[in-house]
Amino acid sequence: QKMRKFTLSFIQKSFNTPVFLMRIPLKLLVSLSLVTLWVSCNKDFYPVGKELFADQTLSAETETYPVFTFQQATEKVETSVQSMIQLGKIEHPVFGRSEASVVTQLSITNNLFFGDFRQEQEDLETPSSISIIPENEMVTSVYLEIPFFTNQNDKDNDGVIDSLDADPEDPQSNSDGDDLTDIIETQSGLNPLSDDSDGDGILDHNDDENEGYESENKVYEIDSLYGNSKASFDLKIYELTYYLNALDPAKNFESREVYYSDEDYYEMGFYNAVLFDERITLNFEEIRFNYEEDDPETEDVDETTRVETRLSPRIRVPLDPTFFQERIINMEGTTSLESNAAFQEVVKGMIIRTENFSEDLYMLLNIAQATIKVEYDYDKYNTNGTPDDDADDVTERATKEFSIGLSGIQINTLKNQVTNFEIQEQLNISNSESPTHKIYVQGGKYLGKIRLFSNEDQDEDTLLSELRNKNWLINKAVLEFYVDPDQSSVAPELFAQRLYLYRYENGAPLLDYTTDNTISNTALNANKYVFGGVLEYDENNRPNKYSFDITNHISNIIRNDSLNIDLGLVVTSNIDDISTLDAVSANLEEANLKYPRAATLNPLGTVLIGSNPASNDLSAKKVKLELIYSSY
Repeated sequence: QKMRKFTLSFIQKSFNTPVFLMRIPLKLLVSLSLVTLWVSCNKDFYPVGKELFADQTLSAETETYPVFTFQQATEKVETSVQSMIQLGKIEHPVFGRSEASVVTQLSITNNLFFGDFRQEQEDLETPSSISIIPENEMVTSVYLEIPFFTNQNDKDNDGVIDSLDADPEDPQSNSDGDDLTDIIETQSGLNPLSDDSDGDGILDHNDDENEGYESENKVYEIDSLYGNSKASFDLKIYELTYYLNALDPAKNFESREVYYSDEDYYEMGFYNAVLFDERITLNFEEIRFNYEEDDPETEDVDETTRVETRLSPRIRVPLDPTFFQERIINMEGTTSLESNAAFQEVVKGMIIRTENFSEDLYMLLNIAQATIKVEYDYDKYNTNGTPDDDADDVTERATKEFSIGLSGIQINTLKNQVTNFEIQEQLNISNSESPTHKIYVQGGKYLGKIRLFSNEDQDEDTLLSELRNKNWLINKAVLEFYVDPDQSSVAPELFAQRLYLYRYENGAPLLDYTTDNTISNTALNANKYVFGGVLEYDENNRPNKYSFDITNHISNIIRNDSLNIDLGLVVTSNIDDISTLDAVSANLEEANLKYPRAATLNPLGTVLIGSNPASNDLSAKKVKLELIYSSY
């Protein structure tokens, strides 16, 4: 009934005519109302789309907006939670000298003992077995091993790493110039980098006997070395006498202790025994150890000429065995070896230093895989397979090995001797809240603070309000930093190859970083290449600029009223690492910073043209934000 009344009323109003036919079927009334609606809505019909969009065309435009730069610096950075260590010295023509040394705790397994029996078993007046004898353990050798970071990328899977491959994308390439392709030699157990794998004077393609070559041998490319890798230097390793507490005694042991890069325990005198002190050069070959004994059951093969163990390239130096005999082996059965915590109170750690380089050499080393290997002899009771007959029993010397880890608290002592007074000038300008001429960016020390759109709150509100009222669709937003041309004297290998842009106030990544899942298989530290920050070169192959795609960040500011926060700009040695460290700022107005950890692991740097160039000649290359947008 309600529907009937509504329909009748609609028809009456539409035609301005009373309707008395209350008994008209409902379906007919609904049909009449629809026809009425159609007629009433179409009596003034005209082509709407043609008129409405006659002069509207969607087009892409480009607009440049101001960016303001400020120089920042750290006084010290937390370095006790690193995944790698820095060691060495390098002289940068812009940033001066950088030096790095290492302090590290040592770690053991709980309830460590030596030989075949625990000390308390050896000390029993009446042992439970005749084979339990005083073992008289004696250290025979100790080696410290710290691996290099290595690269074995092989895009075409032909057995030759890309850096040594004649064509890294073609498995049919021939890197050693003989008549066999790389892939054929690899599959045949030959050396694709040598035309005579076994060195017998017969080329591989004519040689039917190559058993002298072991196909398990590997060739490595060494990463993360800066300067002259062939330089010689003094390597010195000392016993640490300062206990590195995991908890802060100044805070009632309720929070962790923070160790900073300016703490030098060697200069403070916290060292004792000298564990190593020799002049060395680095060895980048695979380290191989042959079998010590020949297997009599294989008469045609001499195992002592065959490799038993292979190690990747590393620093490998002998340490003083007397120290480890007295401080570890002789302590068997005491509480100092019951747990790692007890051990670290007794053997507090090591200091690793370098001096007197023939040429600059700065190393990033894989501390996570570092170890100390201790080999020792001991007395072992041998029943010669007749436990019930002691007539042929003998006591003989046997050999075992155990490892000590370089883990726990590790501190990189970093020293920067800066002689560039212009850097301090830029810091003074920033302290006055004035934009800088340049931005100095160096790992662990100097960073930039970036402010978009305006340096004044009122001007920023006006500019952003205008942008929001334009109803633009932001297709792309690019932030560009040009390299200062005054760096022409800097060697290309000393330029930072990658920069990282982040939220300055808390160290968090930008949305554009987190949504970029691009992966590079051709280079290190090259993932997230859409987000950017990779050093770009000009047509003359000179360092030119760094670019960042911050489209999502800018769109959120304009479309979603997000805060226009300050951004931080640093060097990064690992674009995938977004963790942060505590840092103390050298700028007076800012006491603490959240500093990206990967920025501390790189001695390199770059100088960028800021927002207020000192010369008009550089105005075209000052930092800028470019918006590419669509509008009607």
